[in-house]
Amino acid sequence: MKVPVAPPDSMSLLERVMKQGPERLVEIIGQAGGPAPQGKYRHWDTLRHIEPPPRLDTEEWWFAIKLARKQVYVQLPLIAKDGAAFKYALVDPAQRMLHFIDKNASGAIQVEEVVADPSSRDTYLVKSLIEEAITSSQLEGASTTRAVAKEMLQRGRQPRDRSERMIHNNYQAMQFVRSIKGETLTPAMVFELHRILTDQALDDPSAAGRFRRDEEGIVVSDGVGTLLHRPPPASSLPDRMKALCTFANEKDDDSKRHFIHPVLRSILLHFALGYDHPFVDGNGRTARALFYWSMAAQGFWLTEFISISRILKKAPAKYGESFLYVETDENDTTYFILNQLRVVERAIRALHEYLADKTKEIKATAEILKRSPLVHAYFNYRQLALLNHALKHPLFVYTFDSHQRAHAVSYQTARTDLLSLEGHKLLERVSRGRRFVFVAPADLKQRLDSWKGRR
Repeated sequence: MKVPVAPPDSMSLLERVMKQGPERLVEIIGQAGGPAPQGKYRHWDTLRHIEPPPRLDTEEWWFAIKLARKQVYVQLPLIAKDGAAFKYALVDPAQRMLHFIDKNASGAIQVEEVVADPSSRDTYLVKSLIEEAITSSQLEGASTTRAVAKEMLQRGRQPRDRSERMIHNNYQAMQFVRSIKGETLTPAMVFELHRILTDQALDDPSAAGRFRRDEEGIVVSDGVGTLLHRPPPASSLPDRMKALCTFANEKDDDSKRHFIHPVLRSILLHFALGYDHPFVDGNGRTARALFYWSMAAQGFWLTEFISISRILKKAPAKYGESFLYVETDENDTTYFILNQLRVVERAIRALHEYLADKTKEIKATAEILKRSPLVHAYFNYRQLALLNHALKHPLFVYTFDSHQRAHAVSYQTARTDLLSLEGHKLLERVSRGRRFVFVAPADLKQRLDSWKGRR
């Protein structure tokens, strides 16, 4: 990744334009196209390669766009390392995406029955926590495959290497975030979150749950050593963390401050921790976990079921680039905000598509089972979900522990589910060392076709 080219100096551009007279200034402003021409909030590094409007050169076009942005900037109570306030512009693309998120992630929204139904929603919540734990860790270097990581989390086995440890920790951290979503954020809670995320996964174990130190020389660079970001000095971190928590806890009904949309507040919290880089490692994972905390704390409950890291992983360069755009263009966080709004919107759309597919699969399984008498009297949702999985994965191994974790139920409930399926000869029990497991029979479809609803 390369550092983007910084925009030309605004004052120098102003002097150049003013030399041409006030009529020319009016003409340039009229040609700008607003703060986001054609619905695109472009950085100079991109704009300089685009053909400007007629009678303007590229620098004049940039000057007019920046002038339009300055008219709508909102100053934030968060300060960059140069002492200037961060700011953002609430442009049309952002408002459109915020409207979509408002409609589809909070309040009494319409979602597929498998999420709306309390008896089944925990199954999908667990799946989303697993997905986020895996991809968030992979974004920061975890190399374990998704299949192996999923197997580890579902079966509850201990991690075997650092990559698995990162994913295991991330899963625990997401559970912690859920447990504190109703509480006021404090520096101590951020430290605890970081400690969970980095437990036994740092070269220096003592660095878990504490600020980095000046002598540790933490910087952000790419894979070939190019310096991308030098965080604020370690001595400033206690005050910056307090300011971050104050910002996170502010209520949007405070008339003394400019209204900040709750989703923007969550995204800016994510940005601020990533910018400060307060820890020796695990900053990205901590920042993304805080985003989830903030969204849940502000009533966007569906966010618990989406994975933003899964979307970020598809275009990690855009994620890093959005941080760099902010730092090279007068601390304008709009670049990061727009990037994250797109990520959240895509994650919500992906969730709805996933739930629609899963609903079809469950209905298809139910259709198969309907040929067997009294099936509705014998199987609950969890058992139907397992049978649906088993139909597509012959000889797959299930355990009480894996079923318990997959559906967030008690051990006794998981045990009852599997023993019942075994009793109906839809699973086979086999010994594995000192314990037994349940295997999906290769001829499960045939067994279902002939099932009579009796032991």
